[in-house]
Amino acid sequence: MRAEDWDARYLARRQWSDGPNALVAELVGDLPAGRAVDLAAGEGRHALWLAARGWDVTAVDFSAVGLERGMAQAGAERVHWVTADVLAWPGPPSPVDLVLVAYLHLPTAEITSLLTRAAGWLRPGGRFLLLGHDVENLTRGVGGPQEPGILHSAERLAPVAALLEVDRLAPVQRGTPEGIAVDTLLWGRRRSA
Repeated sequence: MRAEDWDARYLARRQWSDGPNALVAELVGDLPAGRAVDLAAGEGRHALWLAARGWDVTAVDFSAVGLERGMAQAGAERVHWVTADVLAWPGPPSPVDLVLVAYLHLPTAEITSLLTRAAGWLRPGGRFLLLGHDVENLTRGVGGPQEPGILHSAERLAPVAALLEVDRLAPVQRGTPEGIAVDTLLWGRRRSA
């Protein structure tokens, strides 16, 4: 999708809940605050949640409308908002403690290139969290994109996982009002030098 398409979606209605995804909150909630990048931040729900916990967060998205929604929320002044295509954004000026990528779906070559660069933004020991719709969601889940070529899987994320000390790379289930969705989780850290 193009930025204009997402702008139209955000203009039509709010897309996400106020709080973070439950698995994101579970995995990141106990980490000490540091510097974070939230790629494809949309309306900023994760960036705002992190900032409220003391993180210095940069939220990047190509939808100016989505980011404007985030900037209108309480606590938005604690987030650095960047309107940019994540594929073209050069990254943070110095290493970060967390890279969060939630529900960004791109063709394999594009997502692999982006995530490889993003893993390089981490300081040694910094955490990497990707969560998104798994290809199994097409047959075993509900909602999400219906294009197999942009959905995640452990196999598709293997080149990125190879750059990290991986705690978990697997499909995970998520309850929704419509039923159970199947997501892919990649949770790891940058190796120490």
